[in-house]
Amino acid sequence: MKPVRSLAAALADEVVLLDGGLSNQLEAQGCDLSDDLWSARLLADDPQEIEAAHTAYVRAGAQVLITSGYQATFEGFERRGIGREEAAGLLGRSVELARTAGEAARHEVWVAASVGPYGAMLADGSEYRGRYGLSVRELERFHRPRIEVLAAAEPDVLALETVPDTDEAEALLRAAAGCGVPVWLSYTVAGGRTRAGQRTADAFALAAGRDEVIAVGVNCCEPAEAAAAVELAAAVTGKPVVVYPNSGEQWDPVGRTWRGGSLYDPARACDWQAAGARLVGGCCRVGPDRIGELARLLGKE
Repeated sequence: MKPVRSLAAALADEVVLLDGGLSNQLEAQGCDLSDDLWSARLLADDPQEIEAAHTAYVRAGAQVLITSGYQATFEGFERRGIGREEAAGLLGRSVELARTAGEAARHEVWVAASVGPYGAMLADGSEYRGRYGLSVRELERFHRPRIEVLAAAEPDVLALETVPDTDEAEALLRAAAGCGVPVWLSYTVAGGRTRAGQRTADAFALAAGRDEVIAVGVNCCEPAEAAAAVELAAAVTGKPVVVYPNSGEQWDPVGRTWRGGSLYDPARACDWQAAGARLVGGCCRVGPDRIGELARLLGKE
């Protein structure tokens, strides 16, 4: 169902349920994601699989679908021989696929266009380190064209997600300013700091006072990191908080595989909500079953 309210308006009244990891659901459907483009490859080769994955989360109760654009960049597509015009069309398609899946729902579904970090384009795990050796201005130039194309596709929000350091956060916020679409900003953190080692309080403070930022928080971190980060983000910014940790398993970028067992417990969402979270879901390796559990806990059935 196409939403009749803005996402910002919904956050003023309720906790809104995000989806889970798109890549793990695609793999569960039998898709091969070994390519450097990851799930973005399917935008060109098998878009119906992406729509099917979104639909699985809608059926689980998700109210926000995060698009397949995380690793979709002009530079990445160019390496595959895809020109800028076709690449722009594929970025727009990422929004269309999520919108189509959401329109079949019985509840309101918002579409969040994923804007992944520069490191996602490198496909070497750099988003979990940050500090690419680029200036804020250089990072802004990288992000701006993709943000402009995604904004033109009219998502409900831009998800500036898995951001590893404050330089990239500043670049993303500059690139998104004036695009006409609200944003959320979410960092990936470890040990109470950004992946680049900065204080999370300073990182969250970048979003304070920016009207276009409707939520700030964390994603793709261990579940145990989430509660403290939510509390701090709320205190520093006074904004609704977005939180969608991964399963707690560890990604091995060399072996390109996940290691360890899942530590994601949907019951923790009650603590996140109490600390100020208003957008709650999961990231890598958190599937529709876990989102379904969250839906029941949050009264979204």
